[in-house]
Amino acid sequence: MLRIHFTSHDLQNIRIARQPDPLWELICSVCRLETGQGPLDFGQWRRAAFDRLSRDSVAGRALRPLRGLIPASGYIPDFLTPPVTGGGLQECLDQVRRTPRTQLVHEMSRLAEARPVPNWTTTLGRPGSDTLKSLANALGIYFRALLEPYWPHIRTAVGNDVGLRSRTLLDGGTQALLEGLGPLARWNAPVLEVDYPTERDLHLEGRGLLLVPSYFCWRRPTALADPGLDPVLVYPVAKTPLTVVSGSDGGLERLLGRTRAAVLTAVADQSARTTSEVARAVGIALPSASYQIGVLRDGGLVASHRDGKYVLHAATALGIRLLGADAGRGELLPPRAGSLGR
Repeated sequence: MLRIHFTSHDLQNIRIARQPDPLWELICSVCRLETGQGPLDFGQWRRAAFDRLSRDSVAGRALRPLRGLIPASGYIPDFLTPPVTGGGLQECLDQVRRTPRTQLVHEMSRLAEARPVPNWTTTLGRPGSDTLKSLANALGIYFRALLEPYWPHIRTAVGNDVGLRSRTLLDGGTQALLEGLGPLARWNAPVLEVDYPTERDLHLEGRGLLLVPSYFCWRRPTALADPGLDPVLVYPVAKTPLTVVSGSDGGLERLLGRTRAAVLTAVADQSARTTSEVARAVGIALPSASYQIGVLRDGGLVASHRDGKYVLHAATALGIRLLGADAGRGELLPPRAGSLGR
């Protein structure tokens, strides 16, 4: 268990990253690639990734050094996930290239205590060596080959979670925000108890905490290993395995009608939407959106639940399958799956 200890100042300095962090997603995705974990959440991506790697020798070579540094479980060097700035992939890679030699030596020594490390890692950060630059280039190649095609889908899933956490914070304050991290984190003031593979205490000591929602994080949250670095807690978001697209042959419109089909597509495009958000997305009046959602709910295609002041709507597994069949994918989409934890 990870116990995160808050002071009153820390409770005033809780932040949420507004968008997915490229390197946290990359590191977590390598872990998912190396295992068979999360077949519903990641199975399709994993199959597509292996297919790309079999055809793209450049991407295959880029993955090799990453496998030497990123085990499926256990310690991962913190320099691979520098401070979250929201500046995008290039800024993240520049931060990796600027990692001090002392930090590299310390973290690689710690990794070597847990598992054998490749010989090339001894030159990381050494004056005159291009090893760190080559590693950053490999990170960039991997990202562009295996994550960039899915980035809109990842960004949408993270954006949905940020919207939900923001509404929780507005309605209930920081206590509700921290309590909302359950079931794999429990707020026992002033300590956040997080499901974690090892026993550990993290004292924030006035530094606050950055919550980083992640698509590829699975089963349990994760954090930086070095307690001296800016504290972050990376946690998994609810996700759909596939991006839902509307069909081009009009079959769904003929079945449901144009407006109702558009409403179902709008609801399924995000993990949860309010009636007002659906109305804006489709371009119809609020009463019309409410009526159409009600019809879809009665038909088992949409589920609704109250979250504080809001009623949130999400497509059911049947609704997602209907959209997937209409899109002509040749197979039905798997059910919507949400999970927490790495």
